Amino acid sequence: MKLTFDTERLQLPVSVALQQLLNDRLEDSDCDLTESTTALTFSFRNKSYSPESGGWHPVEIRIYLKTKCWHFDYITDFSYQGTAYPELAKEVDFDFSSGHAYLIYQGDMPLDEVTDFYKLWESNFVEYVEMDCFDEILIVTES
Repeated sequence: MKLTFDTERLQLPVSVALQQLLNDRLEDSDCDLTESTTALTFSFRNKSYSPESGGWHPVEIRIYLKTKCWHFDYITDFSYQGTAYPELAKEVDFDFSSGHAYLIYQGDMPLDEVTDFYKLWESNFVEYVEMDCFDEILIVTES
């Protein structure tokens, strides 16, 4: 099943490259979409990422189905934060549903104020996926 995205009402310029990347990952997976599937969460992980050695941050992308088109719900980039006992926490969050973004050192702001940052973040992410930086890509379905 090919994912058809509703891009007309997006508050950020989600590229065709990212849409194709999600379609390709879905096609490569053993994920079974059914008539009752209402949402998908793509999780990109680098198993060697750690607070000590760094690496590529885990990323989650959630999309949901509404009126036969897929809509972006959120894109979240996690990183280890803290010194004594580092924990994975949101570093960057593009929340399409609420219309807000969160950047760790700037806090919450409207999505339209982070367009340039989003373009840079997205192009880097697509490149990392194409370079096989993530050795675990999972897709979780919701019904």
